[in-house]
Amino acid sequence: MAETVLGIIGGSGVYDIPGLENARWEQVKSPWGEPSDALLFGNFRGVDLVFLPRHGRGHVQSPTSINYRANIDALKRAGVTDVISVSACGSLKEELPPGTFVMVDQFIDRTFAREKSFFGPGFVAHVSMAHPVCPRLSGALADAAREANIAHAVGGTYLAMEGPQFSTLAESNLYRTWGCAVIGMTAMPEAKLAREAELPYALVAMVTDYDCWHEDHDHVTVDQVVKVLVANADNARRLVMAVAPKLGPERTPSPLGVETVLDTAIITAPEKRDPALFTKLDAVAGRVLRK
Repeated sequence: MAETVLGIIGGSGVYDIPGLENARWEQVKSPWGEPSDALLFGNFRGVDLVFLPRHGRGHVQSPTSINYRANIDALKRAGVTDVISVSACGSLKEELPPGTFVMVDQFIDRTFAREKSFFGPGFVAHVSMAHPVCPRLSGALADAAREANIAHAVGGTYLAMEGPQFSTLAESNLYRTWGCAVIGMTAMPEAKLAREAELPYALVAMVTDYDCWHEDHDHVTVDQVVKVLVANADNARRLVMAVAPKLGPERTPSPLGVETVLDTAIITAPEKRDPALFTKLDAVAGRVLRK
């Protein structure tokens, strides 16, 4: 039976977990450039964890400047088997107030200034994103949130915008007509790259505020937002502590078959594949390239 190595992508507050054993920061080099930061390795209740600060410690990367490819590649190289992403967002629905954790199950990608694939000219591959979230991971997260008494909602569409500016009122109202639940800036192309790397992925969208569509938006103060952020960080730690034992140490494969998506995704003939790109894919696609 394979062992779980759970990768956690999120803000710095998520990593201050009491009882995290053998904690150590390590730099992991990637042929795709510099990851956002070093990785924090540790073990919690018998489960190996690998944490990655998405924006870097001290929040030095913007949503656009994050090297998403290097981040996912580094997690793969570190032996991660499953990825849980924790991300702040705005709510597009009245019934999802600040403080709610949404176990997202769908995405609409409106980003446009980011590298979105490990593959490209000379090595083409197409993976399915019809069901972008692993139900095994999201189900475990929902169970953990329930047990930890964290306000949460199961299911919902995450609208990924480019940023770093927030949306206009017209955009916010448009996304509401699309039925979106939350809006954020970092889930894409993170989820797409995780799928290409054959890593089951789930996202916890932590609502910090109502987006600008809400009538109370103009009355929200910085102090109020900070209070929600602090509470969300505390709940995120509790969620990770509750979900880790549910996912390991003995690992169960994703019901979506994420671990083998590249078996039918690569379309470029072997004799036409770009050698340089082939080399860079050694971690992401090594399972199929070594056949």
